[in-house]
Amino acid sequence: MKKCLLASAIAAISTNAFALSGTVVDLDGNPVPNARIEVVGSKTVASSDASGAFNVDEGTSHEIHVTAAGFSHEVLHLDEGVPANLTVRLRRSAIEQVDVVGLPIHASAIESAQPITVLSGEELRNSQAATLGDTLENEVGVHTSFHGNVASTPIIRGLSGPRVLVTQNSLDVSDVSRVGPDHAVSSEVSTAEQVEVLRGPATLFYGSGAIGGVVNVVDKRVPTDSDTYGEYFVTHETVNDQDLASINLNTGVDSFALHLDGFWRESDNYKTPVAPDNEPGEDHSHDALEVANSDDESNGYTVGSSFLMDNGYVGISVGKLNRQYGIPGHAHDHGEEGVEAPERVYADLEQDRYQLISEIQLDSEWLSAINTRIGYTDYTHSEIENGEPSTTFSNKTTEFKLDLMHQPLAHWKGGAVLQYKTSDAEARGEEAFTPPSDSDSLGLAIVEERHFNNLLVQLGARIEQVNVSADAVRLPALELHAHEEGEHEEEEEHEHEGDDVIFAEDLTFNPVSLSAGLVWEFTPGYNAAIAISHAERAPSAAELFSFGAHMGTRSYEVGALFALHEEGDEAHFDVAEIEPELETSNNIDLTFRKHEGDFGLILNAFYNQVDNYYYQTATGFFVEGEHEHDEDAEDEEGAEEEHDHDHGGELPVYAFTMKDAVLYGFEAQGIWQVTPAFKATVFSDYVHAQLADSHTYIPRTPPMRFGTRFEYQVGNVQSQIGWSHYSNQDDVAPMETSTEGYDWVDASINWTLPLASTDLTVFLKVDNLTDTEARVHTSFLKDLAPKPGRNFRLGLRGTF
Repeated sequence: MKKCLLASAIAAISTNAFALSGTVVDLDGNPVPNARIEVVGSKTVASSDASGAFNVDEGTSHEIHVTAAGFSHEVLHLDEGVPANLTVRLRRSAIEQVDVVGLPIHASAIESAQPITVLSGEELRNSQAATLGDTLENEVGVHTSFHGNVASTPIIRGLSGPRVLVTQNSLDVSDVSRVGPDHAVSSEVSTAEQVEVLRGPATLFYGSGAIGGVVNVVDKRVPTDSDTYGEYFVTHETVNDQDLASINLNTGVDSFALHLDGFWRESDNYKTPVAPDNEPGEDHSHDALEVANSDDESNGYTVGSSFLMDNGYVGISVGKLNRQYGIPGHAHDHGEEGVEAPERVYADLEQDRYQLISEIQLDSEWLSAINTRIGYTDYTHSEIENGEPSTTFSNKTTEFKLDLMHQPLAHWKGGAVLQYKTSDAEARGEEAFTPPSDSDSLGLAIVEERHFNNLLVQLGARIEQVNVSADAVRLPALELHAHEEGEHEEEEEHEHEGDDVIFAEDLTFNPVSLSAGLVWEFTPGYNAAIAISHAERAPSAAELFSFGAHMGTRSYEVGALFALHEEGDEAHFDVAEIEPELETSNNIDLTFRKHEGDFGLILNAFYNQVDNYYYQTATGFFVEGEHEHDEDAEDEEGAEEEHDHDHGGELPVYAFTMKDAVLYGFEAQGIWQVTPAFKATVFSDYVHAQLADSHTYIPRTPPMRFGTRFEYQVGNVQSQIGWSHYSNQDDVAPMETSTEGYDWVDASINWTLPLASTDLTVFLKVDNLTDTEARVHTSFLKDLAPKPGRNFRLGLRGTF
């Protein structure tokens, strides 16, 4: 009996191996070298030689994926058997097509109903910056919060914060960057392999915190092969004297694989061109202004190892990140002659990250693959003022994801995704505007897709349980100030009498998400897609429990758990009578793609109706600030009000409330390979965001943007120049100021030198070629910290 059970178990995971050989050619019959041939369900990957020929020693599935640079993906289904010699014909494409790692079902960005952007290779290295938001700011549909060059986060279609999830290898980065704009994302791009942007709701795969999209940073910290290869990168930048060095190394022996990576970065305060307001007749020349507390010192490393098997791998990694970065906006200096330089105010960040990743391909009766991801992150950062920690933030997160992919059922391919995540977040000190809280979520998702000839159908559903709790929610005795308009300002004071009220709160939400997508390949090289989704999000602890001064937003924040009561001359905050509700997004995406030939085109249009949108609204009251900050830096949302009334150190009170909102817009990109050496790209994006029941705009909505880029390559030399125009943004929220548009020009040149088994690239990039004064409307610090001035970046990149 035991032998029978053992035999059955072995049979369940055994492989029905087959050999496959063939040739990869283009439509004219010319061989395509270095094409990648992958048999889904097998760890074995082959490459075509100079004649286009390839051999796969062992395959385990009849689904074949063939990819090559400059060509469209080709997916073959060998349901009728494996041919003796396979000929694969690839069509040329001006659009770079890269596989998406962050999806449980294999797909490229061109094959998905949901708009996806993948930044990799030379394009990633040319775009990389010290922050994730600034790295992605030139991607269509993505903007940056630009917090003084040190803590910028991505904004996707006008959404950010708790609505956009940042992951590393599909696991939450688990920092506190979604709580405040002055908190850096703890993910390093210089050691990454690619960065994926999923625009629109991605809650099926990542949970309710991804209602606005996902940015997935992919690296090789858990290696998948034992080949020896690597990359090193060294740069120097002039605008902030930044030096950066990074290295990636992969090696191994037989079934043992090893990965090492590390980076080191150091920079000073950056300089920006700021023209002062001069009177007529005055000298209009100006020197570059140095933005105080915009320096950075960081380093990190990762060690990973895997055990490789014929049908997959299992591996672990240990990573360490240390970073000290300045916090712009905390300076006390006006830059006047005789005033001492401001003392450095900075954040001291540490993170330890552990990951276990396993991907096992099966050939059992029911399952085709089991993919496991487990992560544990211990994150802490302290904000240092006067040499002492003023506020300390910490976040300990454990996450588990299990993908159970089934064998094709009536030609449907897919599986179930089980995810559990628990986070223990805490903030203590002067700016601890949220109490310590615990967040736990358990989700189960089903994702399926099927080809009906030239029509691909994608379906998904997810149900979650999210629990958000805090033992010491604080309702303080708050003194509110109301200001009346007029030449002689009058104040009314309102105070919630008595002592601070401390109480416990435990809230449970059950978000449900549904999606359906169609991709129609109506003629070779063209497809049209529609994606419809219903996504629900549980509010974050900061949106619920906040009650205190948040200097990152230069405001006093009050969570949705509280409500403002005004009775005659009395005004105070109390616990709200209405329970917080789920934020609900109903989203539709329409996409058209021409992805073959010398001209490629991608057009996206989206409409997003959000019910119970958690929104910070101005109460009209002010409180005394708990900090002194640079008085020249006006509050982003209350700049005009504070300046007109000279409120000094007071902070405007903003309260989270639930209101319906509508966001819609488009993204467009056209790529023309004019000649084999010359490529031209044009692009544009736009988002309109306002509350549904009024003409009130949502604050810090990105302006319309359009631009072009030209690339030219001769031999081993590649050059490019790009121009982007950011329009004026006059669609502003109450107490928010408009922002003047600007033009941004950058250029670069790369020279690749083959040296033995190494390719060495020498490059020079110039950012802000015209030394333009550029203020980012989506930044809380647009009046204090414009973008950097002209910057020269010189560096070396080597691959082996």
